Amino acid sequence: MAGPARRRSAPAELSAEALRGLDDLDARLPPSGVRARPAFEKPARGVPAGPPDRLSPEAAAGGGLIEGADGTQRPHYWGHRERLRTRFLTGGHAAMPDYELLELLLFNAIPKIDVKPLAKRLLAEFGDLTGVIAASEYRVLQVSGADRWVFLQLRLAEAFGHRMAQVKVMNREVVSSWEALIAYCRTAMAHRDIEQFRILFLDQKNCLIADETQAMGTVDHVPVYPREVAKRALELAASAVILVHNHPSGDPTPSEADVDMTQRIMDACSAIEVSLYDHVVIGKTGETSFRTRGLI
Repeated sequence: MAGPARRRSAPAELSAEALRGLDDLDARLPPSGVRARPAFEKPARGVPAGPPDRLSPEAAAGGGLIEGADGTQRPHYWGHRERLRTRFLTGGHAAMPDYELLELLLFNAIPKIDVKPLAKRLLAEFGDLTGVIAASEYRVLQVSGADRWVFLQLRLAEAFGHRMAQVKVMNREVVSSWEALIAYCRTAMAHRDIEQFRILFLDQKNCLIADETQAMGTVDHVPVYPREVAKRALELAASAVILVHNHPSGDPTPSEADVDMTQRIMDACSAIEVSLYDHVVIGKTGETSFRTRGLI
């Protein structure tokens, strides 16, 4: 008997919450054209039950079991993982929606259940893949179905992304690699939910020799100590520094406090003959350069 029809569209008057609920339901449905029965239903007498952790309503993700010709039963999502891996390996990621890429990552964290509903919940909560990867442990664990193993996989993906972006800028002259440098900073900071202050240290040829997080703050403030910036520049024998911090609000417009703090750091660095090359404020969709705006 054919399975339930897939949802193609929804009336415009449905709320965003209702639409997310329908998406979640769609993710839990077994493939069309197969015979399924509830995974948590007690088997008929004489028919052995499968592993209990896979047959509970929670673990089975609501999709139910598929009966084979020989009477054996399996969760409907078995085979889906291998098909998804094969699609990725043969066709690449370009044609795959974000939730499927996230599924592939979640396979490593959760081996026994359908992770598509969780992938969609994470994307609904954090907006896109970048937001999911950058989310804090506390916020990830608030999403139903996520645990520390899920958070570990997200952190590993973030670490790989940072390392790959860092290779393109480290020991490179910043003027010729400025776009790559900004892309690296955006990867590291744009989607953080608290302010982070980083210092990029340059040598005499304006090549990046170090990138360090100087301080972590709150949603709208990060403590910065000009003396510590100057001290670290001396330790690294840096000739110039670039200041970078993010605005969790998404708006990269410098505040009066940003301008004042920049001047104080410039004064401290000037005393030891270290130049302040720029101060860049990172937002979710753009950035502001103090040098470009004539603030330095």
